[in-house]
Amino acid sequence: MAVITEKSNLHPRNLHRSRYDFKQLTAVCPELKVFVLTNEHHPETSGESIDFSNPQAVKTLNKALLISYYDIKGWDIPKNYLCPPIPGRADYIHYIADLLAESNNGVIPTGIEIEGLDIGTGANCIYPIIGNSVYDWSFVCTDIDEKSLENCTKIIEANPKLIDAVSLQQQIESRYIFKNIITPEDHFAFTICNPPFHKSAEEAAKGSLRKVSNLKGQKQTKAVLNFGGQNNELWCEGGELAFITQMIYESARYPMQCLWFTTLVSKQSHLKSLFKTLNKVNAAQIRSIDMAQGQKTSRILAWSFLTETQQQDWEFEIKQPLF
Repeated sequence: MAVITEKSNLHPRNLHRSRYDFKQLTAVCPELKVFVLTNEHHPETSGESIDFSNPQAVKTLNKALLISYYDIKGWDIPKNYLCPPIPGRADYIHYIADLLAESNNGVIPTGIEIEGLDIGTGANCIYPIIGNSVYDWSFVCTDIDEKSLENCTKIIEANPKLIDAVSLQQQIESRYIFKNIITPEDHFAFTICNPPFHKSAEEAAKGSLRKVSNLKGQKQTKAVLNFGGQNNELWCEGGELAFITQMIYESARYPMQCLWFTTLVSKQSHLKSLFKTLNKVNAAQIRSIDMAQGQKTSRILAWSFLTETQQQDWEFEIKQPLF
């Protein structure tokens, strides 16, 4: 069987298109060594892999990737908090860069003056880490969970380059998304969000059980959250559709303060309803951007209340393009 050397379904600028180099990763993160397995069923890694149903293995792989590709030290998350798949999160950042380039004569705007709003940043702080490392963007990060923000503070303090680029704000009213966060003086280039997509804790547990069963290749009877996740990270009343619908209605209150509002949408069947809601609030532009990682397919929903002409008048502080 031929060795797969590139993951062609990832964004062309994604640093993780090549197979994992476990020699390099264990060199920068020796604690990963105990989790590396020889597995003939993983030709994309020349037979080396980890057990992706093992939460500690997944977290340690993430730590190694962040050290190796993004020069991030001291990254960690508390037990049972969401541990994101870094290649997929990087894809989201790169597609946002493409959106911003559309509004900037084809040039990706870079620099700390380009500010994003990360809704529900979690304890991992992953979008600000990648966005700042690759494009030098700055971020305001929000979450309703105080412990998540406390952990983000530790990550930021361990990496001085993030101190001036990332600020944290707790959403004190969990039923709101942008209220209490966006002030009249704010002008964000984009918002970014990985919404809770289950409707209940029971549904979230079933989803985790399916994921672990698929990873192990046999049916499991006990769920192990291989990517972790607190209740607010995994589910909310009404699930993904209700959360994003709320986000759209709230975004209409800040039409001139953000170039692009965006969110992940895990279920394609939700798009029809979301498009209807966007038309109700008179969004001027709507995009659905497909993403794929392995066999999983997701998409980014993006919308703006600014026309293309109005977007071209958005004042970017332009640096030389990175690519």
